[in-house]
Amino acid sequence: MPKDDGIGASTKRREDTRFLTGNGKYTDDINLRGQTYVHFLRSDVAHGRIKGIDSSAAEAMDGVLRVFTAADFDSAGGIPCGWQVTDKHGQPMQEPKHPILAEGKVRHVGDPICAVVAETYAQARDAAEAIEVDIEELEPVVDMKAALKDGATKVHDDLSSNLCYDWGFVEENKDAVNEAFNNAAHVVSLELTNNRLVANPMEPRVAVGDYDPWGDSHTLYTTSQNPHVIRLLMGAFVLNIPEHKLRVVAPDVGGGFGSKIYHYAEEAFCTYAAKVLKRPVKWTSSRSEAFISDAHGRDHKTKIELALDADHNFTALRTETYANMGAYLSTFAPSIPTWLHGTLMAGNYKTPLIYVNVKAVFTNTVPVDAYRGAGRPEATFQIERLVDKAARELGVDPIELRRQNFIKPEEFPYQTPVAVVYDTGNYHATMDKMLELSDYAGFEARRAESAARGKLRGFGIAHYIEACGIAPSNLVGQLGARAGLYESASVRVNATGSISVYTGSHSHGQGHETTFAQVVAEMIGVDANSIEIHHGDTSNTPMGMGTYGSRSLAVGGSAIVKATNKIIDKAKKIAAHLLEAAPEDIELKDGKFSVAGTDKSVDWSGVTLAAYVPHNYPLEELEPGLEETAFYDPSNFTYPSGAYGCEVELDPETGKIDILRFIAADDFGNIVNPMIVEGQVHGGLAQGIGQALLENCVYDDQGQLLSGSYMDYTMPRADDMRGFTVDHSCVTPCTHNPLGVKGCGEAGAIGSPPAVVNAAIDALHRAGHTHITHIDMPLTPSRVWAAMNG
Repeated sequence: MPKDDGIGASTKRREDTRFLTGNGKYTDDINLRGQTYVHFLRSDVAHGRIKGIDSSAAEAMDGVLRVFTAADFDSAGGIPCGWQVTDKHGQPMQEPKHPILAEGKVRHVGDPICAVVAETYAQARDAAEAIEVDIEELEPVVDMKAALKDGATKVHDDLSSNLCYDWGFVEENKDAVNEAFNNAAHVVSLELTNNRLVANPMEPRVAVGDYDPWGDSHTLYTTSQNPHVIRLLMGAFVLNIPEHKLRVVAPDVGGGFGSKIYHYAEEAFCTYAAKVLKRPVKWTSSRSEAFISDAHGRDHKTKIELALDADHNFTALRTETYANMGAYLSTFAPSIPTWLHGTLMAGNYKTPLIYVNVKAVFTNTVPVDAYRGAGRPEATFQIERLVDKAARELGVDPIELRRQNFIKPEEFPYQTPVAVVYDTGNYHATMDKMLELSDYAGFEARRAESAARGKLRGFGIAHYIEACGIAPSNLVGQLGARAGLYESASVRVNATGSISVYTGSHSHGQGHETTFAQVVAEMIGVDANSIEIHHGDTSNTPMGMGTYGSRSLAVGGSAIVKATNKIIDKAKKIAAHLLEAAPEDIELKDGKFSVAGTDKSVDWSGVTLAAYVPHNYPLEELEPGLEETAFYDPSNFTYPSGAYGCEVELDPETGKIDILRFIAADDFGNIVNPMIVEGQVHGGLAQGIGQALLENCVYDDQGQLLSGSYMDYTMPRADDMRGFTVDHSCVTPCTHNPLGVKGCGEAGAIGSPPAVVNAAIDALHRAGHTHITHIDMPLTPSRVWAAMNG
């Protein structure tokens, strides 16, 4: 049995006490002496040439300190992209400048043109309305395929076209893949859309810039998932601020889902303007502003094909995808449809030949980047919808078709044809567990009961695999990453035995303050309440890469383990001196150091006090103190996987779909806190089901966002989620990190969309609508009804 607060215990999240009592410290809670406020005047057209800006009336209004335009940033760089993709011809991607304020042209609705700084927010907003901007409207490009046609309007005049890159992977497989399709006994194909999404975290983005003229130093308070990366990008590439003169603080952050990974123009503006005005500058996004300024997610159009032999074995897979980049390249945007998508196209299956083509396209829309799952949901949706369609065309059980082609447990580690090596997994076990928990054997009786009420019932399955903890740095560097993807931690033991852990990972809902403390408590054998976790401040935490891609425990936790092991090694030497024994004879258990085979011991606090009061201490061997830092750079991704089952009821009169049951059987490797893992899966399922049934970011052909508020963009609500059955009892530990963990934060959003769509198609087919082979997400009542009625 686990300790009450050690690894494996469902310890309540300690951070929730301050959140639930209203004592969280969010960025918008920060108000500095002499603070000013900024309002951004944003473009209301998708594409246009800026002919002139008249801000004289605004500058004369009460409270206005200054109106900034692009001309004020001539010495600044553009917002940098953190990943360069090389195309299938060996050429680097086209990489346009992303200015802080629009230079010469506006390229999407929401592109910031001017920034008004005033004594109050209301004054800044009113003054912005008095600015006259002369814009010559240009024809926008919104549709990706149309954007690549000859003669299409270019989003960036200095580029050769709207094609960012044309990426082929694995290029040397292409001819063999085509030959396999020519020789296939059966070929199944599907064209589908992975709908564009808006992240919508609980807390909108906020930035507060502050400047200390006496030290010539800057501080930025921001809602970020990775403050160290913001410091690196903004300091080195945008504002030319030395890192030791730039502090970035990300306090409590109310959710991110990927949208707060990136460096945004507003952060650079507030930092810059604070120095110019010698006063703090604050910006808080409205929810409507977030819809047109935060990076969006997904937005792929794909044709996918699967070749099978006469025995229904998968022989080859090929895809062609158009991926929307929006108007500018966001920080990690180029990597999402390539290295985080193409490398997962093997799924859970032994498909020997795979070729993935991705065309990344600039359009006059908000930039697109990672959203919960980032590339892996897109890959899983394609594969699992196609496998289901193949089973229907072949007239075989979709479960058995999957089982037949699964990688078997004895075949691990498994080298896929798309570069990555899966270290462990048991896909048959998770499928068995999902079917058991779903009472799949009783489905027909439940379907008959629905039919008696005039409803259609269907059961859909999906099996996913994802890659977490992007690594290692030397590999991703070869693939185009412009930063390392390690993590770091410092562990400081105080004289009385309490422990402070400083991590480069950032918590914005994951529960790090609880789980990281559980890990250290387990290793040393002390009360977890004696351990404090610090994060989110570049001035007191070691260099880190933040939190995204379910990397926190696998990468950040592993750095903490390494640093704690260094602490234990030194503490054993101190204990050996106190106990007059050899260090190799010292054992640590339950917070006590003992000499093996004797009753001689000293407790944890006795050793830590000796480290800082070294009256009896091996000074000739060790320095006083007890503090260590470690960096951890993984040798491979981790590979969580799972089987999801969804049971739906469909009303043929309206097309409305209700989810009656949802079962998630996941393999996350070892589990530190089961309760937190279950909560992470619940959140991911809500977002995945939201994408499948409700959420859709829609532009018209003039680039106007038609779904720019909660009146038009439908978020899932409590009554859309009737409860989930979540299981993580199928465990195959990761073999290459010290905790054996794999990551759980994105799984729900990856496996649920295809499970929901497969369930809806199953319900329709069982009712005789066999002509319906696919419906694009979201499966709104109108879309389903239209499909049923031609």
